[in-house]
Amino acid sequence: MLPLRVSLTIIIETALNVGAGGSAGVLADKPAIRNGKGQLILPGSHLKGRLRHACEEVARALGQPVCESPRPETMCPQDPTVLYPPCIICQIFGSPSYPSPLKFNDLVLKDPMPGEITRPGIGVNRRLGTVEEKLLYFVETSPVGIGARFQAKEAIVGTIPTEQHAKLLWLGLRLLRNWGGGRSRGLGWGVAEVDMWIDGKKIQPEAIPWPEEARA
Repeated sequence: MLPLRVSLTIIIETALNVGAGGSAGVLADKPAIRNGKGQLILPGSHLKGRLRHACEEVARALGQPVCESPRPETMCPQDPTVLYPPCIICQIFGSPSYPSPLKFNDLVLKDPMPGEITRPGIGVNRRLGTVEEKLLYFVETSPVGIGARFQAKEAIVGTIPTEQHAKLLWLGLRLLRNWGGGRSRGLGWGVAEVDMWIDGKKIQPEAIPWPEEARA
């Protein structure tokens, strides 16, 4: 196993919301998640979930057998299509039967522009295409403005089996372009800047060859 550290900066091009259901002290129906210092964050659990889905897409495109998450009964070692579990995705992210060797940490909004934003929304009847009565709600987001940065110097830390696993993580992060909720309302669009270290040495993931036999 190889020690891995990933430094991550997500540059948000639109406002971002990762909802904190049940939070008190704000007027919004869907407030944004904060840490103990009151800073807006993108939780490590959200990073792990979005990144797992993106890496599954990449692995399948490369012809790798991948189990069917997130239902435990269709994940490794239960999926019969994965002959030698755990699959490459569960080797990285874990499953109910296999612990993940990686830890995913929160990203914090750095140098925020003053003032979070509370945006109104309305409930819509999709079948009729009309506005529902008495369904006005409010969503709290990060400040509006291009270039807001959510950062963590140790966004992902732990160990990985091979350099190819690190490249798969990098490809997943490069594929992701949306974070948080409200994508259809224009929220959370952005890009990820990624730096990786394996065994204490900074690497260039794009230079790591992918095994020929793993390609579709």
